[in-house]
Amino acid sequence: MSSKTVRLTMAQAVARFLSRQMTVIDGKKLPIFAGVWAIFGHGNVSGMGEALYGVRDVLPTYRAHNEQGMTHAAAAYTKAMFRRRFMACTTSIGPGALNMVTAAAVAHVNRLPLLLLPGDVFANRFPDPVLQQVEDFGDGTISANDAFKSVSRYFDRITRPEQIIPALRRAMQVMTDPAECGPVTLALCQDVQAEAFDYPESFFEEKVWTFRRPRADVDEIAAAVATLKSAKKPVIIAGGGVLYSQATEDLRAFAEKYGIPVLETQAGKSALPHTHPLAMGSVGVTGTSASNDLATQADAVFAVGTRMQDFTTGSWALFRNPDMKIVALNTQAFDAGKHNAVPVVGDAKMGLSEIDAQLSGWSAPAAWTDEAKAGKIKWQNASDTVRAAGNTDLPSDAQVIGAVQRTLTSAATVVCAAGGLPGELHKLWEAGAPGSYHLEYGFSCMGYEIAGGLGVKLAKPDEEVVVMVGDGSYMMLNSELATSVMLGKDARITVVLLDNRGYGCINRLQMATGGANFNNLLKDSKYEVAPDIDFVKHAQSMGAIATKAASIAELEAELEKAGTNDRSTVIVIDTHPLIATQAGGHWWDVVVPEVSDRKEVQDARRAYEEHLKDQRIV
Repeated sequence: MSSKTVRLTMAQAVARFLSRQMTVIDGKKLPIFAGVWAIFGHGNVSGMGEALYGVRDVLPTYRAHNEQGMTHAAAAYTKAMFRRRFMACTTSIGPGALNMVTAAAVAHVNRLPLLLLPGDVFANRFPDPVLQQVEDFGDGTISANDAFKSVSRYFDRITRPEQIIPALRRAMQVMTDPAECGPVTLALCQDVQAEAFDYPESFFEEKVWTFRRPRADVDEIAAAVATLKSAKKPVIIAGGGVLYSQATEDLRAFAEKYGIPVLETQAGKSALPHTHPLAMGSVGVTGTSASNDLATQADAVFAVGTRMQDFTTGSWALFRNPDMKIVALNTQAFDAGKHNAVPVVGDAKMGLSEIDAQLSGWSAPAAWTDEAKAGKIKWQNASDTVRAAGNTDLPSDAQVIGAVQRTLTSAATVVCAAGGLPGELHKLWEAGAPGSYHLEYGFSCMGYEIAGGLGVKLAKPDEEVVVMVGDGSYMMLNSELATSVMLGKDARITVVLLDNRGYGCINRLQMATGGANFNNLLKDSKYEVAPDIDFVKHAQSMGAIATKAASIAELEAELEKAGTNDRSTVIVIDTHPLIATQAGGHWWDVVVPEVSDRKEVQDARRAYEEHLKDQRIV
């Protein structure tokens, strides 16, 4: 190892280090950091700003309009890349930093690697309190960046320039570990960013990072095989881990060999193409009848790469077979051991292979496989019906989804996050290639959609990316639409904006729990002037091409045009706030008040208590 040193500021050391970290994808060596998102302020412009300028030819810096938005884009990028490459984000101190916290939580919940570099207060404390500093009366070490601790897999505050050496090395370990990966926050004190240190040249040597595939314990494999061999009605639940492990072909071969139907979580959708006869589609609260009918009967659930959250399990009321056992294959022991599962702690691709080696000779009963295939045909008929254009004055979300699917086909990547659309898309979107269905539903974060679509497009510049977003989410965070326009044709996305004039999804949930229509739809809210937002003009003001479709037929025509536009396009369509797909689905545990003067709430409470009896407690 070289004993030579190079004198750099701490910020320059960060930038140089990031530019020298590499990975190999499909035999090609690439920088593992695809770039840095930056909004400069007094906490990072003179330190990180100057440093990033020096490496701009090898580590591109992207200017955003909102710190939360750019961090969503970074998270979406790494999700679209199946966690093989990622991005960094740098901000000033105070509000700039705190704007990233929500997006950090998105990455944390969804297990996505992300490097956050917020500016921090002065380590020497001489100018305290500095502009935007949060002071704690009882703890002099606290700053606003402590808010990142609960949403970071690794957190460090850099108060001396040499501390960045172990901190960055640890950051890379975390972000490239399939079990630990998630956001890393390195809070960079603003004075320390500009301080110089004699860094060893070896710290900046090029390093190629590979992604390990941990193999499961032999006893865990044996226990999993024994459980599956005893099953008469097995199902596979495919989660995001199947995609991140690039195990989709392995899953397909495994399912075909053993005749096991595959049900998909939000993160796992597209693990099998919709056209596969064993692909039952979505499971749980937003599940298809094909998946949920099987789940209620299943005596063995093989959960691959999923954390089995409440939407997947119907708040643990979906599984009705008293003898049902779970086999959970996951890189993270925390997830593999949930709900008394038979744990298999390891990589999805390797785990499927090793279980296959010992399971050979067994298969699910043919009658079970046949029942699954028949259920899929029945569901397909129901799906086709609700997605058809129809003649209603205001189309449903399902009809809009049908129009987008017919026009762009399964080759497009659809992006969405929160509200009613994720449930409809989970049921109804017919996914093609792995990763072509991109939903942020771990944190269900309103405002992710447009920024997320931008991140996906940066990861897939040659593919069609369509963002489906409701007016509520659009109003929360739309500024990265302007960023996509600024970045040109390679960042072109198509946004389908469904305007139901309020928070239609939560209004339906409010009604379902007996509540009065209150404060969700605009018409039920307190205001002096009835809002009439012109989303077309708003999008045009940010440089996008925008138009309004008066019907499903017009929507399809505008979608055809959007693919030939030279920049991002927004298509607005008015939709019905109350229509949702009734086929499929399952109960979800949303508490109903025990006491209320409203008869509707009292009735909803009685129904709620009946559903609680079905919850599985282990």
